[in-house]
Amino acid sequence: MLDNLSQRLARVVKTMRGEARLTEANTAEMLREVRMALLEADVALPVVREFIARVKERALGADVAGSLSPGQALVGVVQKELTAIIGGDLGPGAQTLNLAVTPPAIILMAGLQGAGKTTTVGKLARLLRLQKKKVLVVSADIYRPAAIEQLKTVAAQVDADFFPSESTQAPVDIARAALDWAKKHYHDVLIVDTAGRLAIDAEMMNEIAAIDAAIHPAETLFVVDAMAGQDAVNTAKAFDATLPLTGIVLTKLDGDARGGAALSVRHVTGKPIKFVGVGEKLDGLEVFHPDRMASRILGMGDILALVEDAQRSVDVAEAEKLVKKMKSGTRFDLEDFKMQLQQMKKMGGLGGVLDKLPAQMQAAAGQTDMARAERDTRRMEGIINSMTAQERAKPDLIKASRKRRIAAGAGVPVQEVNRLLKQFEQMQGMMKQLQKGGLAKLMRGMRGGFPGMR
Repeated sequence: MLDNLSQRLARVVKTMRGEARLTEANTAEMLREVRMALLEADVALPVVREFIARVKERALGADVAGSLSPGQALVGVVQKELTAIIGGDLGPGAQTLNLAVTPPAIILMAGLQGAGKTTTVGKLARLLRLQKKKVLVVSADIYRPAAIEQLKTVAAQVDADFFPSESTQAPVDIARAALDWAKKHYHDVLIVDTAGRLAIDAEMMNEIAAIDAAIHPAETLFVVDAMAGQDAVNTAKAFDATLPLTGIVLTKLDGDARGGAALSVRHVTGKPIKFVGVGEKLDGLEVFHPDRMASRILGMGDILALVEDAQRSVDVAEAEKLVKKMKSGTRFDLEDFKMQLQQMKKMGGLGGVLDKLPAQMQAAAGQTDMARAERDTRRMEGIINSMTAQERAKPDLIKASRKRRIAAGAGVPVQEVNRLLKQFEQMQGMMKQLQKGGLAKLMRGMRGGFPGMR
């Protein structure tokens, strides 16, 4: 997100090389670029003004330390102020949910129709289930067709309990009944999904305010579409005036290269962004870290998030099995290769991994067509699935007639099978280097490549 800002900052850093210190003259250009990039990113004008004023105040006259160039020093100032304005000034722990209440801890979800509330309820329930919480979800949306059934389906997918409701019931009555059930059945958390509208109206606001007053939630989260731009700011103001909001969930963040809502909504409401939603899958909800988001906006990547993705997604048992196999001297085979492809998919595919890498590494991979690379990865998995267990264990068996059979089974030309086998041989060679302890040689051989890139 905010690709524009990253590119502009990179250009200005280059132009400021050779300067001894930051002055009003040499920061003026930088600040102009930042201002234009923020406005193009759909950040609210009052936020832009405050941000630029804070950067200017901190930057002017600052000494350039050590080996830093003035451009790099200014980027450091911008990063600190960016972190502060999107929530870093709220202190540690502001982004965590407050569940330290007498069970059940109630989470009320509010927002406009289409913001992704119901999907976010499922994503949040999944996160809480991973923390071993007993979760109950309920829909108080009696207006949207199939809203209740949608939540029931989502709850089943994330292993959360579902409290049934009917469109003939009053939303306040539904919320009270669900709370009573949650207490009697010892649930840790109750998540209440509420109705949205296509636009803000008095009826909707009165209804959600009544639910809030009836159940006294520990958390009232405002769910907003990151692609809504300035509309997100106006919606945030209206909800903040009606409800005691405790936090914000930004959805569809992956669909907006501008991302201005991330900067504007937090500033307008004064409430922390607690989660960001990426993608449609139920594992696409990330805890919001202002410092990490600032780094990603400035093209510095988010390596910590990448490590956390790996810890969350990688099958530890399978990984340990592969390590033992390598240590024993057994050859890396096609079944192992397939496992590596599947682990990459669990981490969001090549696109998901690259999104969290620093800009320089993204640029290095920029020649690669990501959509094509993802397609190639899926195709490779399909080709391996068309092989017999014996062929996967002993790839040397795969000669011309077997290649034709495998290609027909996978629905691809024989050339695709040959390409897969060539890439497998390269990976097998890397694994041999690893077995021999040649890590440095291995890293040189990789040259930043991923399976599926060509």
